[in-house]
Amino acid sequence: MAVRRPGCFLCREEAVDLSSLKPKLDELGVPLYAVVKEQIRTEVKDFQPYFKGEIFLDEKKKFYGPRRRKMMFMGFVRLGVWNNFFRARKVGVTGNLEGEGFILGGVFVVGSGKQGILLEHREKEFGDKVNPVSVLEAARKIKPQTSASEKK
Repeated sequence: MAVRRPGCFLCREEAVDLSSLKPKLDELGVPLYAVVKEQIRTEVKDFQPYFKGEIFLDEKKKFYGPRRRKMMFMGFVRLGVWNNFFRARKVGVTGNLEGEGFILGGVFVVGSGKQGILLEHREKEFGDKVNPVSVLEAARKIKPQTSASEKK
């Protein structure tokens, strides 16, 4: 999960959804990782109850790509964004508005070896979540990595 902002309640909501898959991902031997682009006070620590995997800090924003996808203030006039806000508030997820929140996040399922990216979900607007069923389907396609000694 490429997290837009660890303090964002929409990002936290998606983290909860992905974390609900952790038992099934564990069965498949697929780890759950998040990448955050900033560490403001205790935001990453505060994000951990929502995300049940390992969290990495990418201060140089390399994971977010050479051309970072952004949604500026016009995002707040989109009906879909407001629907996402209400959906997240309804389930009781809270957050804050601190930090850079315009670079959009996403969810990727990366296969082993040369399999590459099996699922790519890039946020189109604030709170545009990945379908958890799609994540599991992609995770099931990951082939176990063979060691170099097994190939001989």
